[in-house]
Amino acid sequence: MTNTFHSELIAKHPDNHARVMKFSTPHGEVQTPAFMPVATRAFVNQMTPPQLVEAGSQIILGGNTYHMLVSPGMEIIEHNGGMHEFMNWNKPMLTDSGGFQVFSLSKNSKICKIDDKGAHFKHPITGKVIHLTPESSIQAQKTIGADIIMAFDECTPEQGGRDAALAAMDRTHRWLQQSIEAHQQSPDTPYGKRQALFGIIQGGSFQDLREQSAEVIINADLDGIAIGGEVIGFDMEKTREVIGWVRPILPEQKIRYTMGVGLMPQDLIDVVEQGIDIFDCVAPTRNARHGALYHGKIVKTDNWLRFETMDGDDRGRILIKKAIYKNDDRPIMEDCSCYTCENFSRAYLHYLFKDKLPAYHNLASIHNVHVMHEVCTQMREMILAG
Repeated sequence: MTNTFHSELIAKHPDNHARVMKFSTPHGEVQTPAFMPVATRAFVNQMTPPQLVEAGSQIILGGNTYHMLVSPGMEIIEHNGGMHEFMNWNKPMLTDSGGFQVFSLSKNSKICKIDDKGAHFKHPITGKVIHLTPESSIQAQKTIGADIIMAFDECTPEQGGRDAALAAMDRTHRWLQQSIEAHQQSPDTPYGKRQALFGIIQGGSFQDLREQSAEVIINADLDGIAIGGEVIGFDMEKTREVIGWVRPILPEQKIRYTMGVGLMPQDLIDVVEQGIDIFDCVAPTRNARHGALYHGKIVKTDNWLRFETMDGDDRGRILIKKAIYKNDDRPIMEDCSCYTCENFSRAYLHYLFKDKLPAYHNLASIHNVHVMHEVCTQMREMILAG
């Protein structure tokens, strides 16, 4: 493996903006489109690293910066050789800057306040004030040791209109320069691995602000480009529209990342069609834990793909708690090759869920994560086939 980050365009779809990219990191290569399961607290809920690999994971979002600062703390992570060693994940990893969490926390000013210097939040247990600035965020991400790190940003709220969007964008651009300077002082992790730095396009739901922000990120000549903000992944119609605004000016050779996209399998298909390469979301495992299991067919239509829902589905998923599955001996999805579908029935999963047995969460999460990866695999194969 090479101790560097490099991305290249491999293939483009002839009829839409979908493409296959390959990027190399000190922990291996990734071919896109690629979904990243989220290991918020240094583990993907209910799944082990070998299970993630078997399900198809090439890369994960590992160790959220805010949560790692709270617990176990940077000293423990560094003592254990970084997040890869700490959680025994030997493939590529991306981490976040903590910006989204402080955005969420700042809705309660008693817990977190944001100003031009950064975010200041109380430790939920000790009450100690933690200052998260562009410099401290980058330093924490270096201690985490992820292959891809993010510039510190302010997530744009959908409430507050244009003034709030403009203020968040201006802060994001100022913090971007501080993040770059902090990163350039030491481009490697404490463990000798080179890191890639991505910037984040903000601007809310305003086309001119999104285009302006995209220009700033592009001119900063970073390793990759993310599209952030509260609306991304939450409102998929607006997400596609925002991508359409900025895609014409994005460089082709750099990885494009929509943050928080992946509530449903169709969401991945929609953003890849618009030219996006990677995405992350906690939804597949969260949905699994709450009894919502992805169910549908990946079908070809108009030279592209669609996750087609079936009769009786609840928007591309089945709710396993329903009594109709009590004696259903079929797998969750008839043509699914995941470990769960190859070995267990809906009736068994229904029983586990209704009786609140721990085995349910693992088997359900394996299936949902596998489906997301299978969607990516089929998109990748279609693009490569031309």
